[in-house]
Parts: sequence; C-alpha cells; structure tokens
Amino acid sequence: MLSASLPGGTWPLGDLTVTRFGYGAMQLAGPGVMGPPADHDGALTLLREVIDLGITHIDTADAYGPRVTNQLIREALHPYPEALHIVTKVGATRDQQGGWPPARQPDDLRRAVHENLETLGLEALDLVNLRLGNAEGPQPESVAEAFETLVELQQQGLIRHLGVSNATADQIAEAQAIAPIVCVQNMYNLAYRQDDELIDMLAEQGIAYVPFFPLGGFSPLQSAALSTVASRLDATPMSVALAWLLQRSPNILLIPGTSSTTHLRENLAGAGLSLSDKELDELDKISH
Repeated sequence: MLSASLPGGTWPLGDLTVTRFGYGAMQLAGPGVMGPPADHDGALTLLREVIDLGITHIDTADAYGPRVTNQLIREALHPYPEALHIVTKVGATRDQQGGWPPARQPDDLRRAVHENLETLGLEALDLVNLRLGNAEGPQPESVAEAFETLVELQQQGLIRHLGVSNATADQIAEAQAIAPIVCVQNMYNLAYRQDDELIDMLAEQGIAYVPFFPLGGFSPLQSAALSTVASRLDATPMSVALAWLLQRSPNILLIPGTSSTTHLRENLAGAGLSLSDKELDELDKISH
C-alpha cells in the first residue's frame, strides 16, 4: 500500500482512517449512471488499480446502475483488503427515465441498506450517507425521521458510521442532535463556494467534507481563469481544481470518478500539485 505517500495523506472517519484522495465509483456504470459499463473487464481492472495505488476510500451507492457499481466492486475486490473502506449513500432511487426520485421513507432506507449489504457482500457498511434534497440541490426539510431510521440500523450493527449528503447547515445540525456524523457530502468547488463557512466549522469538529462536482458549474469566464493558472503550471484544469481542494482544508476528502486507469493516475498526480500563495490568491478570486 502506498497510502502514506498519496496527496493529502489520511483523515479519520470516526475510528476508520482513509486516504484523503479517494475514488468515486459512479462513472463505472453505463451512460446516465444506468446499466452496465461498456467495458466490464476494464472496470474491474480500474478498481484493482485503485487498490494498487494505495487508495483506501471508495465512494459508491446501490442506486448507481442501479446495483451495477456495487456488484463490480464486489467482483473486483472481495474479499476486501482490511485497509479499504467503502462509503455508500441511501435516500434516492432510480426511475425508468434515469431520474433520481427521493426514497427516504423508513422502509425505503431499510431496504436500501440491506441491498447495499447484499450487493457489496458485507455484514456491515463502514459509512452510510443520507442523501437529501434533489437534483437541484439541498431543500428545506426535516431529516429527523430518515436519520433516526439509519440510527436504528446502526444500533443493529448494520452501519458503523453515518453522514449526510446534499444537506444544509440546519439539516446537519438536526442530524447531529440525533447522533454523531463523520462526513458531509455536498457540491463544492472553486466556483461554487457556498459551504466555505460550513467546511471550516466541520474541520473544527473533526468531520470530513467530501465535495462532489469538482469542476461542475463553472461559467466560461471562471473556466478561462482556471485554465490560465493551469497553463502557467503546465497542468490540467482538473489537476489544479483537485490540488486546490486538498489545500483548502485538511478535512476535505476527494472522490473524483473516472472509468479510465489513465485518468485515475492523472487525477492522483494532479492532486499532488503544490499551489503557491500567489496561485491560491488568484484561484480564490474565481468565485467572486
């Protein structure tokens, strides 16, 4: 394992330790995150490369495919290395049109946890994130009933740790009043920085923040500004964006997804890029 030398080092998720550079399995499924991958054997090779590189944090969900990414992870990696920790999400399902309708009723969540256990071949899930809101982002709603259901499953020994995804600060506080969380997964990147204050607050509490869409939502001008810095550093915009996230706060964990071993290695190398104070100042202006 090479985890000690991976960009960013490691971070604790409760009593688990994961590499801050992780892998998001969503892109292993077919187009629109539906159906099997075009290259089944290639997907298995990629997952084994993840382990060979020393990455100990894989993010997935039984809704990806649905069930496709979990089944691939199991086929490629089971029995799992002791150091590997698999994080999954519940709270949304898939419809025939490829949408992501909410599925947060207690029976929905119990079913989803058991399906994740079955498809991954596990007796307990390391970390389950409760997905809130919808495709438009977080929505004002109580998390109590859904989160309490996951706490019951945790007390039954089916879940080790809990987190929330696509959540507002109020929803995070509501969940924390019920039970401890170790992770928040929200949209965040250089251009979309609504969670700046939240990230700092979570860092003080020792709670991980996992951004999704590291290059999503950029305007043409913002993309041009990022590309200018990347060009000067002889790096790709994705490399700069990932490196900036790792340097933004020690509790930020990365889960960039790819279906290519070449891109996986490029993302890993790019995340290790060291940005100077001048470059960080220039990049910080992108969101303004």
